[in-house]
Parts: sequence; structure tokens; C-alpha cells
Amino acid sequence: MSEAGQPGARPGKAHGEPPPEFFKALEEFNQRCFFECHETLEDLWNAERSELRRFYQGLLQVGVGYYKIITRPNYRGALSLFESGAGYLRRFEPSQFGIDVTGLLEIVEASRRELERLGEHGMDQFDRQLIPTLKAGDTHDPA
Repeated sequence: MSEAGQPGARPGKAHGEPPPEFFKALEEFNQRCFFECHETLEDLWNAERSELRRFYQGLLQVGVGYYKIITRPNYRGALSLFESGAGYLRRFEPSQFGIDVTGLLEIVEASRRELERLGEHGMDQFDRQLIPTLKAGDTHDPA
């Protein structure tokens, strides 16, 4: 599995500590429970009023993109969600809440290319090792 997180990565200082539900969403994503992850991130996204809501939206869309590959095959939907999710996440490079956003974007792009290579009728051959594992690093700013 690919990893999109690095110990010691720091979040954007303007956003402080992530809420506990964020870690629940990461766990759901990493367990490939993409529907549940969507629900958790949607709650965070709807409650957030700052630009951080776009970070949650980007993660949500990437997760649903994988859901549309492995659970409910929808070729065009997966490609579209990878593209829009990546667009939201780019605003948070290089990292947010310890998530290596730059690394995650590279993995999403590799997934998109693999899906395009396989085509609509080859989705069942998608290499699931391309699905990232999200790791939140140290989210505390050093003193």
C-alpha cells in the first residue's frame, strides 16, 4: 500500500488541531470503508466555515473516487472525483494536519492514470495497492 503521511509533518498553522472526527475518517479511509468515511468527512465539511472545509471536501471526493472503483463501479464518476478532489487538496500542499498532501496528490494522479489505462471495462483489474493509506503525523507546532 502507498502511504500519504509522514511523521513530523506539520499542519497549516491557521487551522490548529484536527477534530477527533478527522481521525475517525482516516481510520475509515484506511479500512476501505469509503461510504462511512464519506459520511464522517461530510459532517466535518458541513460544520466547517473556514477554507479548511475544502480540505475535507477534497479527501471526501478522493475517497468516493476509490469507492466508485472498488465498490460501485463508475468509471467517469471515479475520474471526475479524483480530478475535483485533487483540485481542492492542492490548496493545502505540502501538508495539512500531518497528511502529506503532496504525496497524496501524486498517488491520486497515479490512480487516475491507471484507471484511464484500464478503461471502463477494465476497472475490476485496478491495482488496489495504489489506494493510499492516510497517516497524520505530529500535529503539534513546536514551541
